[in-house]
Amino acid sequence: MSLVNLAHVCSHMQNASKARLGLTSIPVSKLHVNLMLGLQREGFLSSVTLGGPTPPKPFVLQEQPDPAALENMAQKLQEQPWHAYSAPENKKSPLGQERVYEVNVPENPARRRLWLGLKYWNNEPVLKNMKLISKPTRRIWLTSEDLSKITRTRESSFVKGLTHPGECMFVTTDRGILEARDCVERRIGGMALCRMW
Repeated sequence: MSLVNLAHVCSHMQNASKARLGLTSIPVSKLHVNLMLGLQREGFLSSVTLGGPTPPKPFVLQEQPDPAALENMAQKLQEQPWHAYSAPENKKSPLGQERVYEVNVPENPARRRLWLGLKYWNNEPVLKNMKLISKPTRRIWLTSEDLSKITRTRESSFVKGLTHPGECMFVTTDRGILEARDCVERRIGGMALCRMW
């Protein structure tokens, strides 16, 4: 696990949200993928998509039905509303057409990028700050008791408490990358990665 690359990702995400970008990309690694999926779970990101050097097309723009097909779909959904939420194995849309949710992922792993959709609320970025806790030269390991103090706004093991509204801290454990409150619930510790608010 490279904390140097994670430091670059933290500063890039912070700068992208300050620049009011809607979509940005970072290099692909297991650490980055798990961390970004955790950020999406916590509500900081709108989407996480694996792609190439060019941004993927939004799903809304990939499928362009004609007005007659939209009327047909509205009638069909009025009679059978469960078709609006099709099962994952069903690859057809309610119109009976094949779905075109395709993203071109390069075969060369060096050209793969992770495309992230940033969120904004009341013209303010949801992800304002993203700071690295463990440095490449000093890794900070926390027990579940330390994490319990930190989530209750108190300092422990040279790590300040979570005092900002909606602040999250991610920890790498033997069960994957988890948010600090999940670690407290499961009573496991690990290495503190980063915090964001």
